[in-house]
Amino acid sequence: MAEPYPKHSYPKLSAHDLTRTFGRGPGAVDALGPLDLSVAPGEFLCVVGPSGCGKSTLLRIAAGLLRPTTGTLEIRTAGPRPAAMIFQDYGIYDWKTVRANVRFGLDVQRVPRREANARADDWLARMGLADFAGAYPATLSGGMRQRVAIARALAVEPEILLMDEPFAALDAQLRVILQDELLDLTQATRTTTLFITHSLEEAIVLGDRVLVMSARPGRIIAERRPPFPRPRTGDIRATPEFTALKGELWDLLRREAVPA
Repeated sequence: MAEPYPKHSYPKLSAHDLTRTFGRGPGAVDALGPLDLSVAPGEFLCVVGPSGCGKSTLLRIAAGLLRPTTGTLEIRTAGPRPAAMIFQDYGIYDWKTVRANVRFGLDVQRVPRREANARADDWLARMGLADFAGAYPATLSGGMRQRVAIARALAVEPEILLMDEPFAALDAQLRVILQDELLDLTQATRTTTLFITHSLEEAIVLGDRVLVMSARPGRIIAERRPPFPRPRTGDIRATPEFTALKGELWDLLRREAVPA
């Protein structure tokens, strides 16, 4: 049978008629879907939506941490480490040094220690953490801890990066700094990324595409492509196009907001 389209154009991640329900019977909660989406190789896809719409549920299905109730989600990769996930709460180990945390995925892959340390130290240098390789997470600020989490994820050279509101717990100034750092990193590596966020600014700065989800059960109700070529910088925040798109996305989300 002929291939439906050339291999190079296959999406890295695709979901078809995806749903997730929690519980059974009268108390069951339809959290997600039905939902269809695809993420192209090298694409940075951002997903925004009202609280409780199933954004994080979608990401956990992609990471293999949850099973869909119906439908499918497929990841098409060739490497030994197809995906890496970065959580909102850092997810790093307090009893391991910064270098050991960054090296963790490489240790799981049984990468030789000398090579693993070299790769960990390279990413620590890229994230401005070289001087803290021997420190423990408890001595680091929140922003530094999130840098460790990003370095750990990227050190394994994943084909897909899954990010669940990684900057939500940070103050506004630090959040902007890390947004710009992540923008530089992902533009350099062209890692396929699925990024969940509540921040419209974050989605517009980082994303090649922005998908808007409805209130629960979450479905895709709109798609927008930020009109900014790559490579781009955080300076786009000051443009009229940025302001206009942010306002348009906010109008879409406001209609979906669920009253308290």
